[in-house]
Amino acid sequence: MLIRHAEVSGTRPLDVRVVDGVITAIAPALDAESGERVLYAAGGALLPGLHDHHLHLFALARAADSVSCGPPDVSTVAQLEDALVRSSAADVGSDPWIRGIAYHESVAGDLDRDRLDVWLPERPARVQHRSGALWILNSAGLAAIGVRAESETPPGVERDAAGRPTGRLFRLDAWLRERMGSSPLPDLTAVGRRLAEFGVTGLTDATVSNGNTELAALVDAVNRRALPQRLVVMGTRELGVPDHPDIERGAVKIVLAETELPTFDELVAEIASAHAAERPVAIHCVARSELILAAGALAAALVHPGDRIEHAAVAPPESLELVKSLSVTVVTQPNFVRERGDAYRVDVTPRDRSWLYRCRAFLEAGIPVGGGTDAPFGDPDPWAAMRAAVDRRTLGGAELGRDERITPEQALALFTTTAQAPGGAVRRVAAGERADLCLLDRPWADARETLDASHVIATFRDGVSIGAS
Repeated sequence: MLIRHAEVSGTRPLDVRVVDGVITAIAPALDAESGERVLYAAGGALLPGLHDHHLHLFALARAADSVSCGPPDVSTVAQLEDALVRSSAADVGSDPWIRGIAYHESVAGDLDRDRLDVWLPERPARVQHRSGALWILNSAGLAAIGVRAESETPPGVERDAAGRPTGRLFRLDAWLRERMGSSPLPDLTAVGRRLAEFGVTGLTDATVSNGNTELAALVDAVNRRALPQRLVVMGTRELGVPDHPDIERGAVKIVLAETELPTFDELVAEIASAHAAERPVAIHCVARSELILAAGALAAALVHPGDRIEHAAVAPPESLELVKSLSVTVVTQPNFVRERGDAYRVDVTPRDRSWLYRCRAFLEAGIPVGGGTDAPFGDPDPWAAMRAAVDRRTLGGAELGRDERITPEQALALFTTTAQAPGGAVRRVAAGERADLCLLDRPWADARETLDASHVIATFRDGVSIGAS
């Protein structure tokens, strides 16, 4: 392939030749060779393909068949009732369950079985909190999985003062799936296509429960080109090594929950166990206590190459030097400033609001920072995440953490470093580099003003088109 009249690193017009998936030449003018496909870029910026360093593929695929139960789609009790009642009237098909996602207390308070029963008295239903840490089931749903007052249940099944299950299940995804019975993992074709249209050529799936069943399904999706991106797969200690050139085994995922934190020694031992197996760890931290515990445990266990802190949602000043001393990467989600910022302005204490999903402070401290969307818990559009990192504005237009604003170039870099080193050296469009590319419809000087996914007109992996507007 020969791409003519592209902008590369601010210089245009340049021609870019790709042979066997590798950029072989860049020059002001290259003669087309026999049989070579020619693409005219018309001065549009040719960028490295984007890499989302933290998302959840199967959950994202399932979200397409789920009912949105939270902002911005649903903001009132009436809207929630309407969405759930309409879903209950739909054809049952082979799956009688109603699946809701993205619920937040700002809509209808602390949802439980009794509230759901008013709207959904017959069909089993489960509604996921937008944090991903909580499922709320109605009475029909609890009956379907065999949970009654007299049932023996794990600690995450909440009960009221009388011992009656409330329908609220905390961090019990694997247990819930087991009780519901096995169902096929969703097809990823639509997900892969949608992400390619954003210019995404690489993904890191950060799902804590990924095991060999999920890995086999991901390998199959890549082999079928249903998922055209390169892939890094995090998951359990037991996760095997994929036998595929485009898929890498990633870190052991560790989720910390402020309500039931492990002891310091327990966390150190868990990290050390992963390191002994030559695996890095990726520690989920959304509360300040979780971040401080994770940093201390990493220091005690000794950092392994590739160790990461996921989210660092609340990073007070005293945490910066501690994290910097570890030489670990932070992978954060600035899109939540936009998507959840209005709720944060109500729910988060004033002193913590300036420390939410920081970018600039980490960069100034010399801490490597990579960007992820956390889709489907966040919007999968990385360009929206970049805009949020630049303007720090909520959906309502308020500024949140103004001092954390970064430049459009720094925002792009969050998504253009390598899969192995988020926040490290930015990948380049240069001779000898892989032809994983994202072509925009305008020069970067114009695109940086809006950072909008609509500017992506073509996406290439190994020089092969995987997405076009």
